[in-house]
Amino acid sequence: MTDNLQRKAVVLVSGGMDSAVVLAIAREQGYAAHALSVDYGQRHDAELAAAERVASLLGAVEHKTVRVDLRSIGGSALTADIEVPLDGAAQGIPVTYVPARNTIMLSIALGWAEVLGAADIFCGVNAVDYSGYPDCRPAFIEAFERLANLATKAGVEGTHIRIHAPLMRMSKADIAREGTRLGVDFAATVSCYQADAQGRACGHCDACRLRAQGFREAGLADPTRYR
Repeated sequence: MTDNLQRKAVVLVSGGMDSAVVLAIAREQGYAAHALSVDYGQRHDAELAAAERVASLLGAVEHKTVRVDLRSIGGSALTADIEVPLDGAAQGIPVTYVPARNTIMLSIALGWAEVLGAADIFCGVNAVDYSGYPDCRPAFIEAFERLANLATKAGVEGTHIRIHAPLMRMSKADIAREGTRLGVDFAATVSCYQADAQGRACGHCDACRLRAQGFREAGLADPTRYR
């Protein structure tokens, strides 16, 4: 089957382990995957470099990075001069929550999907092992899919746009196992909220702790590079 005959999908790829597994799932399901990353002014560029690696390794048709300056509004430890909570210190919705980030990313993906003639958008949101972010819940994905079909020319003209969140009910251990089954090179991914320029992880932020716990519970070697 050639890419011209495959169904097209836009896949949000952050550079982390979850979105890498989502891209591998989309490819396994037969989609011609158009990988999309968003440079939103996050603390480091290492995850964007990782996203480019992941897109290439997992056979994306193309990889596009769109810039949106969320640092100009701040409000998050990932986009402003706010300390990242370490060693489980965060209570409630942590300061690593980026206001409206998933809404913005999915909106960009939706626009590109319309241009490509794609009816499918994949993202790596997860409601099990996550940091309590409100835009990682099933209700958010369901609401965005309704919006997508109401607010687009494609939706109005009869194309049903689907938002796929295949990791929604999976633990980090499940995700690690699934990625291993699909041949994902987790060493190429970066999950840390404050990775250094070489992509080495701090080992103490929520993202690092959840990632390490996932590999441990899955009984898999952790390929993460720590500084």
